Amino acid sequence: MRNSNLLIAHKWDFASGRALARDYFELGKPRVVVVMLVCAAVGMALSVPGVPDPMMAFLGLLGIGMSAMGAAAFNHLLDQRLDKLMLRTSRRPVAEGRVKSWQAALYALALSISGISLLWFEVNPLTAVLTASALLGYAVVYTAFLKWATPQNITIGGLAGAAPPLLGWTAMTGQLHADALLLVLIIFAWTPPHFWALAIHKKEEYAKAGVPMLPVTHGNEFTRLQIWLYGWLTVAATLMPVASGMSGWIYLVGALLLNSKFMYCNWKVWKGDDPSAPLSAFWFSIRYLLYLFCWLLFDHYFFIWV
Repeated sequence: MRNSNLLIAHKWDFASGRALARDYFELGKPRVVVVMLVCAAVGMALSVPGVPDPMMAFLGLLGIGMSAMGAAAFNHLLDQRLDKLMLRTSRRPVAEGRVKSWQAALYALALSISGISLLWFEVNPLTAVLTASALLGYAVVYTAFLKWATPQNITIGGLAGAAPPLLGWTAMTGQLHADALLLVLIIFAWTPPHFWALAIHKKEEYAKAGVPMLPVTHGNEFTRLQIWLYGWLTVAATLMPVASGMSGWIYLVGALLLNSKFMYCNWKVWKGDDPSAPLSAFWFSIRYLLYLFCWLLFDHYFFIWV
């Protein structure tokens, strides 16, 4: 009987340990970080004529990924009151109390300091400084201040989220380059139509929480127009790598195809006839960015290897 109780207790401890590990993993917003790392990896690949140094690329992605997960954990910590009020985020670990605030703070600090230190000592100081700036921009400037201060929070704060390809580029070269800034511009222009589509879908929740998102302060009609206009700005930004000579006709074909679907989704949002259009546009915009950067990568290596 005693052995049976010990076995049950062991199983319970193992199950609770797995659940706690999942909660800490969720604090780092792994799905968002994966998208960021893909963009960083593309920046690495485009920064050199051939294949990037595997060890340097691994260390760079590890440092950037750890720092991004640290910033995400700070976001959970600072946004816990808002998360409790919104259905989409109410089950997050800190919001539900499964992870205490002090635990989340220590976890975020450990990840952030470890990631930036790794970049400083094993990659290069420039990448470490840029990563630290992006972390502070997202975790402090955007989450703690901009989100609550202005309906242009996404537009201004989007610069921090647009940094990954630049970080990947500098990790390989140790230098800033105009082509890397073009990649940043693409994500910067893409962020408002991407997130405002979700904001329309979640308008009532943002209003209840007191967050001045654009649909709350200016209404859905104005926000739909902004999504349409920023969509065209994104299209223009995606064509600039071709104009600068960074990419060729293969990327151009892929970009035009993706932009056609992207703007079709934004057009449906702008019309305002379909209540499901904003959420559909939001989900497609994630795939759009991933596919766009994959086309950049394919174009780069096609002209090298053929």
